[in-house]
Amino acid sequence: MLAYYFNLALRSFRRNKVLTALMVLAIAMGIGATMTTLTVFHVLSGDPIPAKSDRLFIVQLDPEPAANYKPGEEPQEQLTRFDAEELLRQGKAKRQALMTGGGAVVQAAGSSLKPFVIDTRWNSADFFPMFEVPFLYGHGWSAADDQAHARVTVISRKLNDKLFGGTDSTGKTIRLGDHDFRIVGVTDDWAPQPHFYDLNVGSYGSDEQLFAPYSTAIELKLWGNGSTNCFGKNPTNDPRDLNAPCVWTQYWVELESPAQAGDFKAYLDNYSRQQKAAGRFQRDPNTRLRDVMQWLDYNHVVPGDVRLQLWLAFGFLVVCLLNTVGLLLAKFLRRSGEIGVRRALGASRTEVFKQCLVEAGSIGLVGGVIGLGLAELGLWVVRHRPTQYAELAHLDGSMLLLTFALALLSSLLAGALPAWRAMQITPAVQLKTQ
Repeated sequence: MLAYYFNLALRSFRRNKVLTALMVLAIAMGIGATMTTLTVFHVLSGDPIPAKSDRLFIVQLDPEPAANYKPGEEPQEQLTRFDAEELLRQGKAKRQALMTGGGAVVQAAGSSLKPFVIDTRWNSADFFPMFEVPFLYGHGWSAADDQAHARVTVISRKLNDKLFGGTDSTGKTIRLGDHDFRIVGVTDDWAPQPHFYDLNVGSYGSDEQLFAPYSTAIELKLWGNGSTNCFGKNPTNDPRDLNAPCVWTQYWVELESPAQAGDFKAYLDNYSRQQKAAGRFQRDPNTRLRDVMQWLDYNHVVPGDVRLQLWLAFGFLVVCLLNTVGLLLAKFLRRSGEIGVRRALGASRTEVFKQCLVEAGSIGLVGGVIGLGLAELGLWVVRHRPTQYAELAHLDGSMLLLTFALALLSSLLAGALPAWRAMQITPAVQLKTQ
């Protein structure tokens, strides 16, 4: 029966080509605009590490002066070097990662390539298992390497391809500025979006190509990159000095359960009280422990204009559907005589309703195909905008399926009222008018 209804729909389309084209175009434009903005929103608001985002927490402390403090005020988003290194030394979490963004001039030993600048990350050993960094060759370094200020490094697949032609480069030497480092691992493709573990170097599109021990970077005074905020007198005028009143490091911990998170929060409060007693902190404990998604929400990672565009696109889709409702209603009522004959020959109201919905759904599927093309065009335009997230604007498999599901659902919703009105047609009245 369904095939028969499709055949009837095709005949109807041929008889009313202009009206059909208008309905298809309305659906296509609504779907195209909606899926463009919905895809952008999807890639920007997704969970960057879904397997454990509820177990990874960023640590916030409040080392600022007591002056101008307001109750409930949020603490700094980063830590001082002293606090970060002290928390790492105490090691109260299952895993903890101390890190900061950086940059370096690199060159492979014996390479003919000229030295070039790359983005780097100076971090502690737990960074790799905490964030589930995949490895193509080798592995990360150990906590012992952190303590020894070892000159070891992990490079990205991209950098490995450029310097070593994609071969296994573990054990080889790479030069950072004036210092030689031994490669212990090569990461596979890995670029979590958003760049949740350090939003100071950009929320999207980060291109870190090399990782090295934080302790080694401090010892060698390697180039740092990111945000630095100082709030007190600094006798050395060096924001990276151990006792400098400046925040510029990120500190993440991995905790297995809400109970562990509660215990660690209590530990942070106690640590703050100890630092206040020692004269380093002036404020009462003002700590935060946010998991990945809470952290992204707190920082409003999804741009406000993207949210606004999404609502506007849905509004446009509603307008397109209302136009489609009107066109379908006019079309079905114009065929009242045909429907009356079918009813007189024994067709039930349900069958008439099904026939009209099949016709509306067919329009939706065609509109979905055209809307998919319009969405791809819209995303192409987005990819050419000067924004951090531009390169991320691509339809994946889930969004592709959603395109057709939304088109079909929208057309069925638009066709529901016209189909209901059509099935109310009384056969006797229509036959008398024929």
